[in-house]
Amino acid sequence: MTKERKSPIAACVKSALERYFSDVNGEKVTGIYEMVIHEVEKPMLEIVMRHAKSNQCKASEILGINRNTLRKKLKLHKLDK
Repeated sequence: MTKERKSPIAACVKSALERYFSDVNGEKVTGIYEMVIHEVEKPMLEIVMRHAKSNQCKASEILGINRNTLRKKLKLHKLDK
């Protein structure tokens, strides 16, 4: 990917945040970082787990995180079926 070209994910996040700030209409906002991470993390985990056919070892490798960290995140998002 070239530096000039934005990733589709970055473009979606940017668009969503611009819409969010427009919707709050100047009201005080806090906790944006945690909100964005939480919102992006769940669908990412769902897709990666589906791609890895629910194999946590494979999914943790794809994500580049420790398997125990993956387990905690799956539990946090209630994806630990």
